[in-house]
Amino acid sequence: MIERNEEWSKILQEDLEYIHYNLDHKEKFNNSHILITGCAGFLGFYFVHYLLKYQEKLGIKKVIGLDNFLLGKPKWLEKLENQYKDLFQLVQFDISKDKIEEIKLAEDINFVIHMASIASPVFYRKYPVETIDANIWGLRNLLDFYKDSQQVKGILFFSSSEIYGDPSEESIPTKEEYRGNVSCIGPRACYDEAKRFGETLCYVYAESFNMPITIVRPFNNYGPGMKMNDRRVPADFAKSIVNKRNIAIYSSGNPTRTFCYVSDAILGYLKALLYGKFDYFNIGIDNPEISVKELADIYVKHGRKLFNVEYKIEYVETKEKDYLTHNPNRRCPNIEKAKKLLSYKPNIDVNDGVLRFLKFMKEGWHIE
Repeated sequence: MIERNEEWSKILQEDLEYIHYNLDHKEKFNNSHILITGCAGFLGFYFVHYLLKYQEKLGIKKVIGLDNFLLGKPKWLEKLENQYKDLFQLVQFDISKDKIEEIKLAEDINFVIHMASIASPVFYRKYPVETIDANIWGLRNLLDFYKDSQQVKGILFFSSSEIYGDPSEESIPTKEEYRGNVSCIGPRACYDEAKRFGETLCYVYAESFNMPITIVRPFNNYGPGMKMNDRRVPADFAKSIVNKRNIAIYSSGNPTRTFCYVSDAILGYLKALLYGKFDYFNIGIDNPEISVKELADIYVKHGRKLFNVEYKIEYVETKEKDYLTHNPNRRCPNIEKAKKLLSYKPNIDVNDGVLRFLKFMKEGWHIE
């Protein structure tokens, strides 16, 4: 839940303004109906807040949010549902099994954002079948329903940088054409391979039915909207800082990543949604590529200033046997394609992003 009475966090408002100011071709949203699957998740927090807050300026008629609430129904979503009764339609819905035609206004949809999938490794290892179903059968249901639509202007499928597996050194920074080094058997395969097959479905339907499908491959997004119990590294570190506990690292701390702050990521996704034709893009930030230990140092630095606590970093052996199985050593995107075709230019450095994330949480906006 969110433990604040204020409707809007200052950090969130600034981030939404940043997204709106930098988003091109906003006029394409005019008179549109938007369908978002997986709206209760981390990225849904920003998508839903942005589209509702700026609905008048964008000319949006309706936002329909679908989620099966497998990991819980967040309080912030209930609050928006009550605040925007005429604009926002929230439906408990299993995209892999339920019938889309039973959703009111489903045939009037102009833009589809399909991100119904568990993304945190801890939880997709717990729910592997559900993860596969959302990315394959859920996607198939959407594509079948909208394949003959004359209304749809853009369909956005959330794939993942995990489709690349553990890239070879010469393939980092990783371009979109890299074919991947992925295991089809193992604790991460339900997610990695479902995303890969999901991309194939998108390609086939775009080719066969001329559908305006765009694929995005997120690279390590983080920031406000992440649940305290998300169990991915940025959320774990933030939770430790807010609770005034030492940061625990459940690895050597040597694997490296680039970390893309959520407002930069959402801006990229919206640009891709409005692109309106088949293509596939890495969405993330291309520098700096830092180790998990270096990321922890950034959290400690800002935590000390914000909370006046002397945090330490501890190396702890995890009790979860598959925690590091098939965990990639490096993850860094080549985003030249998105820069060229989408005019995508992420600007928020990881130092600034972590500070914003911790300020958001210091405001009291803890999402459970």
